[in-house]
This record gives sequence, structure tokens and C-alpha cells, in this order.
Amino acid sequence: MKPRSSGIAATAAAVVVLAGAATACNRGSDSTSTAGGKPAIGIDLPRADSDFWNSYAQFVKQGASAQGLNTLPVSNSQNDVTKLVANVQVFQNTGAKAVVMAPQDTGAIASALDQLSGRKIPVVSVDTRPDKGNVYMVVRADNRAYGTKACEFLGKQLGGKGKVAELQGALSSVNGRDRSEAFAVCMKERFPDIQVIELATEWKGDVASAKLQSTLAANADLGGIYLQAGGVFLQPTIALLQQKGLLKPAGQPGHIAIVSNDGIPQEFDAIRKGDIDATVSQPADLYAKYALFYAQAGAEGKTFQPGPTDHQSTIIQLPNGLEDQLPAPLVTKDNVDDKSLWGNSVGK
Repeated sequence: MKPRSSGIAATAAAVVVLAGAATACNRGSDSTSTAGGKPAIGIDLPRADSDFWNSYAQFVKQGASAQGLNTLPVSNSQNDVTKLVANVQVFQNTGAKAVVMAPQDTGAIASALDQLSGRKIPVVSVDTRPDKGNVYMVVRADNRAYGTKACEFLGKQLGGKGKVAELQGALSSVNGRDRSEAFAVCMKERFPDIQVIELATEWKGDVASAKLQSTLAANADLGGIYLQAGGVFLQPTIALLQQKGLLKPAGQPGHIAIVSNDGIPQEFDAIRKGDIDATVSQPADLYAKYALFYAQAGAEGKTFQPGPTDHQSTIIQLPNGLEDQLPAPLVTKDNVDDKSLWGNSVGK
């Protein structure tokens, strides 16, 4: 994974600057909405119970400070769409010219998006793609690829036979659906002799641990586990396996192969120890970087077109907006020390 450049490439239809400034409704003071000549940006963090999202929050703070952006007080909706809607209302009332959010329930945010669209306030959705409602830009990686990569890795580790437990994210979220559907399709087509035990968790670590405990009790021959979110599932999974005497290092008899999603430092440490085998690194640093970039661009009235960018991604057209699909590499013991991976630099 190579370092990315800081700008957006001129695509076949490069960035088009619209005449005049954005016409977002300003119900706050002029000093708040355009402090230092820069439009105000409202940022809502989705939760504080995940190492991944806490790392993202760090990168947002660092990026906003480094770029000298005019940000309103950052809110946290704590995985509650009702709080997210309320936080968005505060942003509107205090003069936001653009909003960054990461709705965890992608089907329940449509009305808030429609309200923002009606006020001509562009929305950047991070990591999740709203099912309905206009968005200016979705900053996200290909979540179907996460499920496929996890399937391919576990399938090879198990030699195409055995049982795998899948700790699914919330199926009300496009990410949970994409990862689960892609994993299921890949297993059915490529590894039909592997039995997949699907465990719905709603992205909750305690639910995942309880369901995995029951699964282990009923399936002593479990050979693999897929964690759809390492930031939520890694610690309880490792703790449970350790408690049951099932945490065997990779390469030793009895090792349960584990592939995760997120790319947090704790996953990298677990790979180095042999506790887990791999993870797909969601680019938390790039999520923050380009969320802020697009929010600023949207507030300034700029637009983008589908096509390749200069940061190894592709902007695609959605029914309700655009999506910049950022790269997310598979991390194993072979590349876990790669310094370009954000999990090796966060907090340093």
C-alpha cells in the first residue's frame, strides 16, 4: 500500500467550481458560519465504543487542526439515529455549510438527509452509504470486497472444509449487509464444503461474545471465525478463546483461523502474536482526510464527476449521490509491519 497524494485528481471531467458560493441556509452568526473566511463544517462521530472509530476521531481532529478548518463543536451520536438527527439539527441552527456523518442505521437517516438537501447543505457520509436521501459524497471502501477477502483467506486456511463462525454486523447497515452477502456468496461458490454459522450481533461486542460462546459449545470442531468489525469484536473474541483454552498460536495444532475487518493497532498486535491470522485494513486515516476534503469542497460549491482519482480510488455514481471508494488492503503476518498502514502510525 503506497502513500497517497493529498489532492483529488483531475478526472476526465475534473473538479468543476460552481459560480458563486454554496447557498446553504445560515441560521447562525456570520462569525460562526464563515470564521476566518472558511465555511463552518458540522461533524458527527458515530460512536465511542469502537477502537476503529476512536482512531477515526483522532484523525479528524488532527486533520481539521492541520488544515485550519472552521468546524462546529463535534458531536457523537453514540450509534443512535435519533441522536444523530438531533445533532444535525444543531448543526443547521448554528450555521453549518456542510455536514460530515457516519450513520450506523443507513435506512433511517433519509428524512434528515432530505432536510439538509432542502437547505442546500452538502452531506459527506463516511464508511456507510445511506439507503435513501441525497448525499454529496460517500467516503467508503468496497465493503463487499471485505467479505470476499475474508472468505478467500479462511477458505484457503481451512483447506476448503470445516466450520466457520461469522460475527455479522447489523444488517440494517449497508456495511453489515455487504460484508455478509459477499461472504455468503463467496463461500457458497468457492468453498461449498465449509459450513458458515451466521451470528447476528448488531455491532455489539457482548452479543457477539455470548453467541460465539454458544457456538463453541455446540461445535467443538469450529475451524475459523470471521469478525466483521475488529474494533468491536476482537477483544471479546480473544478473551473468550483464552478463557476456553482455545487460543492457540497460528501454525500450532488446534489453532482457530481468524480474519477480521478494521486494521486497528490491536489487530496488528494480534497478528504478530499469532492470535489472529489477518484483517482487512479500513483506511480510518483516509476516511478522515477525504471526509474533511469533500466537506470543505461541498461548502465551497465544488462538484465532482465519476472516475479515477489521484489517491488510488475511484469515484462511482450512486442513485443518490457519489461515492469515493478508497482502497482497503488485506493485512497478514507478511505485511503487518508496513509503515504505510494507518494502524502502525495512529497515536504516534
